[in-house]
Amino acid sequence: MSRARNPIVIALIAIVVLILIGSTFAIVPETKQAVIVRFGEAQRIVNRYRPNEEFGGYGAGITARIPFIEQIVWIDRRILSVDLQRQQVLSTDQLRLQVDAFARYRIVDPLQMYISAKTEDRVSEQLRPILGSALRNELGRRPFAALLSPERGQMMENIKIALNRVALQYGAEIVDVRIKRADLPGGTPLDSAYQRMRTARQQEARSIQAQGDKQAQIIRAEADAEAAATYARAFNQDPEFFDFYRAMRSYEASFISPNREGRTNIILSPQNEYLRQFRGQR
Repeated sequence: MSRARNPIVIALIAIVVLILIGSTFAIVPETKQAVIVRFGEAQRIVNRYRPNEEFGGYGAGITARIPFIEQIVWIDRRILSVDLQRQQVLSTDQLRLQVDAFARYRIVDPLQMYISAKTEDRVSEQLRPILGSALRNELGRRPFAALLSPERGQMMENIKIALNRVALQYGAEIVDVRIKRADLPGGTPLDSAYQRMRTARQQEARSIQAQGDKQAQIIRAEADAEAAATYARAFNQDPEFFDFYRAMRSYEASFISPNREGRTNIILSPQNEYLRQFRGQR
């Protein structure tokens, strides 16, 4: 009978030992931070996140705890995401925008996170309404066109700063904020927005054309003045040649047909002043 009991006792002892070992030792993966909790109070942190530290550099591996007294709360070391459901935002030009956005964050102080939120899901729940509020405040101070300009980057940075103030209370740090999509509601508001954009571009085109016409007039006026000055200098240097040259140009325009074909008949008196260059200088 005793021989039959020995294997059972050994098996029970082995099970107890395995349970004890499992309750004492744990493997901390590279992607997790471990908060060791004793009777609800955090005692220490294993594999804590440190900036500029590569994964697996420190802390990951086997760790020990007091069995049945200390528990492990696992916290992710990786970048987490909080998505914001579609929000309606009113821009300064009175356009109602449908905006989808998200923020990415990392738990940098697991002890603070455990004290204030206990779990990562609660951190996301706390950050989500703050993200929506910061998004509405920032976009509400700008026109719709700002979303399509380089100013958008500064807007995202402002939202990130506002959200980070709250995230630090939960031991988190905001890594990035992005707008996935910003649409105008369909129907009349969208058509009106397109019409306003079209009108603005047409006004801009007219303004550019007017500036171009003005510049062209200035260039033509300067060229005419320069040409007149050149003619005047030439006339002063040799008035007789200049008079001859002008007469030849006039004869060419008067006596030769525009298409260089056929003949042109002009009846003038030989004593006409217009034909003076044919008679020679007097």
